[in-house]
Amino acid sequence: MSQCLVRKDDDRAEKADYSPSLGMENGSVLQEVKLLNDPQLNPRRCSQVITMLLYMLNQGEAFSKIGKLGLLLLWHFVHFVVSIWYFAVGIAYMLESYLVASGAFKEYKTHDIAKLQYLAIVIESGEAYETSKVITLLKWLAAIGVKHICLYDTEGVLKKSKETILENSNATFWEGLDKRSSLLDQKLMTIEFASFSDGKEAVAKAANLLFVNHLKLGGDLMAPIFTERNITDALRAIGCKGPDPDLLLVYGPARCHLGFPAWRMRYTEIVHMGTLKSMKFGSLVKAIHKYTMVHQNYGR
Repeated sequence: MSQCLVRKDDDRAEKADYSPSLGMENGSVLQEVKLLNDPQLNPRRCSQVITMLLYMLNQGEAFSKIGKLGLLLLWHFVHFVVSIWYFAVGIAYMLESYLVASGAFKEYKTHDIAKLQYLAIVIESGEAYETSKVITLLKWLAAIGVKHICLYDTEGVLKKSKETILENSNATFWEGLDKRSSLLDQKLMTIEFASFSDGKEAVAKAANLLFVNHLKLGGDLMAPIFTERNITDALRAIGCKGPDPDLLLVYGPARCHLGFPAWRMRYTEIVHMGTLKSMKFGSLVKAIHKYTMVHQNYGR
C-alpha cells in the first residue's frame, strides 16, 4: 500500500515538472502556430499549440524583466533631461522678452512698421473669452504702430465681444476693404472679426457663383476648369475676399492656423506665440521686428 502511494506521488511530481514545450525551440513553436490556420486541425492539437505558445511568452517575460526595468530607468532619465531643457528654455525666453520690452536691445527699438500693412491674430476659442487679455494685446499693437488687424477664432467668440473690444481699444470696425492701397488711408486702427463659419460660407457661396457663371457661358459640366483668378474674383464678388495678412500670430496651445481662410494666406508668415495667458510685450515686439527684417520675393 505504501509503495502504491509513493508511486502516485512520484507521478504527480513528474507531472508538475513536465512542460508541453520542454526541449522545443522558439522557432519550432512558431512553426506549430502556423498550423492553426488549418481548418482540419485537431482540437486537442490546437490546445497543445496554444499551451506551448503561452509558455514561451511567459518565459520571455521572465527573462525580459531586467530589460524592461532598464528601459523604464532610461525613459525617466530622458524625461528628466528634456524637462530641465524646456525649463531652461522657458527661463531664457522670459528673460529675453523682459529685456526686449525694457529697451535693452537697441535693434528692437526701430523697425519699419510700414511693411506690416495687415496683421492677423488667431486665438484659440477657449482663450478668446478672456476679453481683457485681447484688449491688452490690441493696445500693445497700437503702441507698436499696427493699424489693420484681423481677429479670428474658430467658434466666433470674439464676434460676440465685438462692441466691447472696439470701445476699449479705440478702434473702428473693418468695412470690407480689399485693395491694399486703401489700407494706407486709414488713420485709426481697424479691426476685422472672422471665424471658421465665415470661411465655410464663403466657399459655398463662391462655388455656387462659379457654377452659375459656368452654366451661363455654356461650359462643360463634366470637367469645369477654375483658376485661382476665378476663385479670387468669386470671393470678391460675394464680399468675402479681404486683404491677405502679411503676418499671422497664433495664440493657443496648437501650432496651426486653426482654420483661418487658406485663400488669404498665400504669402503670409505664421508665428506661434504660445498661449494668450503667457503673452508678453517683448515677444510681440520681437516677432514683428523679425518680420520687418525679412525680404520677401513673392515667387518672382
